[in-house]
Amino acid sequence: METMEGGCLCGRIRYRVRIDDDEAGICHCRMCQRASGNVWLALKEVRRDDVTWTTEPDRYRSSPIAERGFCATCGTSLTWESLSDDNMDLTVASFDDPGRFRPTGQGGIESRHAAWTDLRGLREGRTEDNQSIVAKWKATLGHVPD
Repeated sequence: METMEGGCLCGRIRYRVRIDDDEAGICHCRMCQRASGNVWLALKEVRRDDVTWTTEPDRYRSSPIAERGFCATCGTSLTWESLSDDNMDLTVASFDDPGRFRPTGQGGIESRHAAWTDLRGLREGRTEDNQSIVAKWKATLGHVPD
């Protein structure tokens, strides 16, 4: 078991969780798309008892079977929590080191947007190569944030 940390964009909500593998999943269902504002949502299943929150997330009952944790201050999507299970899902992107995980399965494929699943061959660029964005960050903060 390894302990990992994560949290929301503004830092108001932080968590620590014990992880026992690098497996994660992708959900393409319309509810996950709408809740995350994205075409799919990457999730890491964990035991509820293995998660410690510095501040509990705000929660929204998104369906009769689950609620979703989020930060009401910055809007970060943090969890999908079944109302009848000892496990829950944390959003992979909310981990401090999301690169630790690898996708091992996908669900909700009836709502999958195929054009957004294979990104090979698309033009790529690093943030520091986008001079317009770099100039805005430097004028505001003096540097480009992580």
